[in-house]
Amino acid sequence: MFHAILEVLFPPACAGCAVTGTGLCERCLPLDQPPLLRVLPTLRVYALEEYRGALRRAVLALKDGRRDVAQSLGERLAAMVSAPMLLVPVRTTAARRRVRGLDGVEYVARVAARRTGASVLCAIEPIHGDAQRGRSRDERLAARGRFWCDAGLVRGRSVTLVDDVCTTGTTLEDCAAVLRAAGAVVSQALVVAVANDGPSCSADSSVIAEGS
Repeated sequence: MFHAILEVLFPPACAGCAVTGTGLCERCLPLDQPPLLRVLPTLRVYALEEYRGALRRAVLALKDGRRDVAQSLGERLAAMVSAPMLLVPVRTTAARRRVRGLDGVEYVARVAARRTGASVLCAIEPIHGDAQRGRSRDERLAARGRFWCDAGLVRGRSVTLVDDVCTTGTTLEDCAAVLRAAGAVVSQALVVAVANDGPSCSADSSVIAEGS
């Protein structure tokens, strides 16, 4: 009820161009845009677009707790999701969730799951609060061992990671390693955006694996 009242008082507005009606409009990021593919050492990472322009502004709004933006991003991510998938969001710390009022990545994953019949497993958590935002490339690459996994949720299951931005890929590879150590199978990730200072990426219209 509270969020419904807020939407009446403050209607959704595109994070890219400020047009009212949606958190991210069709002109700023089309719903049917083919994903980009970035290949990491152990993961195939599919993204909506590069981290720039309107999408960069949308990601920053997501990190600030914008539910309308999270809704719009989840609707677009749903194009890369199918019913058998088990989505594991790369969640932020509990402290940041309290400040923002939500976990943006989890929200995006749940929107995509509701639209496709997929499932969401909140199986990994950050061990401490050293956020990647604002770090240099070298600092990101050096950050390892930052997550723990609830093995009981993922053991013997194929899962797909979900995150907001892939820069160097360190966070995703770290999460994948923790999941594998817990007995999960993981070979792909879905992200909102890929930063253009990371490994090269290309457009990819192939079918994304139902599991991992």
